[in-house]
Amino acid sequence: MTIFETFIDTIDVFLQGMLLTFQLTVVSVFIAIFIGLFFAFLKISKVKVLEIIADIYIFVVRGTPLIVQIFIFYFGLTEYLEISGFWSVVLGLAFHNGAYIAEIFRGTIQSIDKGQMEAGRSLGMSNGLTMRRIILPQAFRRALPPLGNQFIIALKDSSLASFIGMFELFSVATTLGSNNFDYMTYLLIVAVYYLVLVLFFTMVVNLVEKRMSLSD
Repeated sequence: MTIFETFIDTIDVFLQGMLLTFQLTVVSVFIAIFIGLFFAFLKISKVKVLEIIADIYIFVVRGTPLIVQIFIFYFGLTEYLEISGFWSVVLGLAFHNGAYIAEIFRGTIQSIDKGQMEAGRSLGMSNGLTMRRIILPQAFRRALPPLGNQFIIALKDSSLASFIGMFELFSVATTLGSNNFDYMTYLLIVAVYYLVLVLFFTMVVNLVEKRMSLSD
Protein backbone atom coordinates (compact mmCIF):
# COMPACT_ATOMS: atom_id res chain seq x y z
CA MET A 1 0.00 0.00 0.00
CA THR A 2 1.39 3.41 -0.98
CA ILE A 3 1.63 6.33 1.45
CA PHE A 4 -1.16 8.10 -0.49
CA GLU A 5 -3.47 5.08 -0.14
CA THR A 6 -2.67 4.90 3.58
CA PHE A 7 -3.40 8.63 3.87
CA ILE A 8 -6.85 8.12 2.28
CA ASP A 9 -7.65 5.02 4.36
CA THR A 10 -6.82 6.76 7.66
CA ILE A 11 -8.51 10.12 7.06
CA ASP A 12 -11.34 9.42 9.51
CA VAL A 13 -9.14 8.51 12.46
CA PHE A 14 -6.65 11.31 11.78
CA LEU A 15 -9.45 13.87 11.53
CA GLN A 16 -10.63 12.80 14.99
CA GLY A 17 -7.13 13.34 16.33
CA MET A 18 -6.91 16.63 14.46
CA LEU A 19 -10.12 17.85 16.07
CA LEU A 20 -8.80 17.04 19.55
CA THR A 21 -5.49 18.76 18.77
CA PHE A 22 -7.41 21.82 17.56
CA GLN A 23 -9.54 21.88 20.72
CA LEU A 24 -6.55 21.51 23.04
CA THR A 25 -4.72 24.33 21.31
CA VAL A 26 -7.58 26.83 21.04
CA VAL A 27 -8.89 26.39 24.59
CA SER A 28 -5.43 26.42 26.20
CA VAL A 29 -4.27 29.53 24.32
CA PHE A 30 -7.54 31.31 25.11
CA ILE A 31 -6.95 30.71 28.83
CA ALA A 32 -3.23 31.49 28.46
CA ILE A 33 -4.03 34.95 27.06
CA PHE A 34 -5.86 35.88 30.27
CA ILE A 35 -3.10 34.36 32.40
CA GLY A 36 -0.48 36.21 30.39
CA LEU A 37 -2.32 39.53 30.60
CA PHE A 38 -2.72 39.12 34.37
CA PHE A 39 0.98 38.46 34.95
CA ALA A 40 1.96 41.19 32.49
CA PHE A 41 0.09 43.69 34.67
CA LEU A 42 1.86 42.31 37.75
CA LYS A 43 5.18 42.63 35.94
CA ILE A 44 4.68 46.30 35.01
CA SER A 45 3.10 47.27 38.32
CA LYS A 46 5.00 49.52 40.66
CA VAL A 47 4.40 47.13 43.55
CA LYS A 48 7.62 45.18 44.07
CA VAL A 49 5.93 42.13 45.59
CA LEU A 50 3.64 41.72 42.57
CA GLU A 51 6.57 42.07 40.20
CA ILE A 52 8.48 39.38 42.13
CA ILE A 53 5.46 37.03 41.92
CA ALA A 54 5.38 37.49 38.14
CA ASP A 55 9.13 36.94 37.89
CA ILE A 56 8.91 33.70 39.89
CA TYR A 57 6.07 32.39 37.72
CA ILE A 58 7.93 33.15 34.49
CA PHE A 59 11.17 31.69 35.87
CA VAL A 60 9.48 28.45 36.95
CA VAL A 61 7.77 27.99 33.57
CA ARG A 62 10.93 28.71 31.59
CA GLY A 63 13.07 26.60 33.88
CA THR A 64 11.06 23.37 33.76
CA PRO A 65 10.07 21.19 30.78
CA LEU A 66 6.51 21.41 29.52
CA ILE A 67 6.01 17.66 29.85
CA VAL A 68 6.83 17.94 33.56
CA GLN A 69 4.27 20.72 33.95
CA ILE A 70 1.60 18.65 32.18
CA PHE A 71 2.38 15.64 34.37
CA ILE A 72 2.12 17.79 37.51
CA PHE A 73 -1.34 18.97 36.45
CA TYR A 74 -2.42 15.48 35.41
CA PHE A 75 -1.08 13.42 38.29
CA GLY A 76 -1.11 16.19 40.90
CA LEU A 77 -4.55 17.68 40.39
CA THR A 78 -6.28 14.32 40.00
CA GLU A 79 -5.28 13.47 43.57
CA TYR A 80 -7.43 16.33 44.86
CA LEU A 81 -9.87 17.13 42.06
CA GLU A 82 -11.91 15.10 39.62
CA ILE A 83 -10.42 16.44 36.41
CA SER A 84 -10.26 14.86 32.96
CA GLY A 85 -7.15 14.30 30.91
CA PHE A 86 -8.35 16.95 28.46
CA TRP A 87 -8.47 19.67 31.09
CA SER A 88 -5.19 18.54 32.63
CA VAL A 89 -3.47 19.10 29.30
CA VAL A 90 -5.34 22.36 28.67
CA LEU A 91 -4.33 23.77 32.05
CA GLY A 92 -0.75 22.56 31.62
CA LEU A 93 -0.47 24.21 28.20
CA ALA A 94 -2.20 27.37 29.45
CA PHE A 95 0.10 27.59 32.48
CA HIS A 96 3.13 27.15 30.21
CA ASN A 97 2.13 29.50 27.40
CA GLY A 98 0.82 32.11 29.82
CA ALA A 99 4.38 32.92 30.90
CA TYR A 100 5.55 33.61 27.36
CA ILE A 101 2.39 35.56 26.54
CA ALA A 102 2.95 37.62 29.69
CA GLU A 103 6.32 38.72 28.33
CA ILE A 104 4.74 39.48 24.95
CA PHE A 105 2.09 41.72 26.53
CA ARG A 106 4.60 43.32 28.89
CA GLY A 107 6.80 44.28 25.96
CA THR A 108 3.98 45.64 23.80
CA ILE A 109 2.35 47.58 26.64
CA GLN A 110 5.65 49.18 27.58
CA SER A 111 6.34 50.00 23.92
CA ILE A 112 3.33 52.34 23.81
CA ASP A 113 4.40 55.96 24.21
CA LYS A 114 3.92 57.13 27.81
CA GLY A 115 2.32 60.26 26.44
CA GLN A 116 -0.74 58.16 25.57
CA MET A 117 -1.39 57.53 29.26
CA GLU A 118 -0.86 61.19 30.06
CA ALA A 119 -3.25 62.17 27.26
CA GLY A 120 -5.93 59.88 28.66
CA ARG A 121 -5.45 61.26 32.14
CA SER A 122 -5.72 64.83 30.80
CA LEU A 123 -9.13 63.89 29.36
CA GLY A 124 -10.33 62.88 32.80
CA MET A 125 -9.92 59.13 32.39
CA SER A 126 -8.64 56.97 35.23
CA ASN A 127 -5.47 54.91 34.78
CA GLY A 128 -7.55 51.74 34.37
CA LEU A 129 -9.89 53.29 31.80
CA THR A 130 -6.99 54.73 29.84
CA MET A 131 -5.29 51.35 29.86
CA ARG A 132 -8.44 49.59 28.67
CA ARG A 133 -9.52 52.05 25.98
CA ILE A 134 -6.23 53.46 24.68
CA ILE A 135 -3.19 51.39 25.67
CA LEU A 136 -4.45 47.80 25.43
CA PRO A 137 -5.99 48.05 21.93
CA GLN A 138 -2.68 49.36 20.57
CA ALA A 139 -0.66 46.82 22.56
CA PHE A 140 -2.83 43.97 21.29
CA ARG A 141 -2.25 45.01 17.67
CA ARG A 142 1.50 44.97 18.23
CA ALA A 143 1.27 41.66 20.10
CA LEU A 144 -0.66 39.88 17.36
CA PRO A 145 2.34 38.56 15.33
CA PRO A 146 4.18 37.10 18.36
CA LEU A 147 0.86 35.78 19.71
CA GLY A 148 0.34 34.02 16.40
CA ASN A 149 3.78 32.42 16.73
CA GLN A 150 2.98 31.34 20.28
CA PHE A 151 -0.28 29.83 19.06
CA ILE A 152 1.63 27.70 16.56
CA ILE A 153 4.11 26.65 19.25
CA ALA A 154 1.18 25.62 21.47
CA LEU A 155 -0.26 23.63 18.58
CA LYS A 156 2.93 21.61 18.23
CA ASP A 157 3.36 21.30 22.00
CA SER A 158 -0.10 19.72 22.23
CA SER A 159 1.49 16.53 20.89
CA LEU A 160 2.76 15.94 24.44
CA ALA A 161 -0.84 15.07 25.37
CA SER A 162 -0.11 11.64 23.90
CA PHE A 163 2.02 10.87 26.97
CA ILE A 164 -1.08 10.81 29.17
CA GLY A 165 -3.17 8.77 26.74
CA MET A 166 -4.93 11.54 24.81
CA PHE A 167 -5.72 10.35 21.28
CA GLU A 168 -4.60 13.51 19.50
CA LEU A 169 -2.71 13.65 16.18
CA PHE A 170 0.68 12.40 17.35
CA SER A 171 -0.88 9.61 19.39
CA VAL A 172 -2.93 8.52 16.35
CA ALA A 173 0.26 8.30 14.29
CA THR A 174 2.26 6.33 16.85
CA THR A 175 -0.64 3.97 17.57
CA LEU A 176 -1.23 3.20 13.90
CA GLY A 177 2.52 2.89 13.35
CA SER A 178 2.78 0.39 16.19
CA ASN A 179 -0.20 -1.63 14.99
CA ASN A 180 1.07 -1.81 11.41
CA PHE A 181 4.83 -1.97 12.15
CA ASP A 182 5.37 1.08 9.94
CA TYR A 183 6.10 4.19 11.99
CA MET A 184 7.66 6.21 9.17
CA THR A 185 4.56 6.21 6.95
CA TYR A 186 2.25 7.41 9.69
CA LEU A 187 4.73 9.97 11.01
CA LEU A 188 4.99 11.46 7.52
CA ILE A 189 1.20 11.55 7.29
CA VAL A 190 0.81 13.25 10.67
CA ALA A 191 3.42 15.81 9.63
CA VAL A 192 1.10 16.78 6.76
CA TYR A 193 -1.81 17.28 9.16
CA TYR A 194 0.31 19.50 11.42
CA LEU A 195 1.41 21.54 8.40
CA VAL A 196 -2.24 22.00 7.38
CA LEU A 197 -3.15 23.22 10.86
CA VAL A 198 -0.17 25.58 10.99
CA LEU A 199 -1.07 26.95 7.55
CA PHE A 200 -4.69 27.45 8.63
CA PHE A 201 -3.76 29.31 11.84
CA THR A 202 -1.16 31.41 9.99
CA MET A 203 -3.79 32.48 7.46
CA VAL A 204 -6.22 33.37 10.25
CA VAL A 205 -3.62 35.48 12.06
CA ASN A 206 -2.65 37.25 8.81
CA LEU A 207 -6.31 37.93 8.07
CA VAL A 208 -6.87 39.42 11.54
CA GLU A 209 -3.75 41.57 11.15
CA LYS A 210 -5.00 42.93 7.83
CA ARG A 211 -8.45 43.63 9.27
CA MET A 212 -6.95 45.50 12.22
CA SER A 213 -4.60 47.50 10.00
CA LEU A 214 -7.56 48.53 7.82
CA SER A 215 -9.49 49.64 10.89
CA ASP A 216 -6.59 51.89 11.83
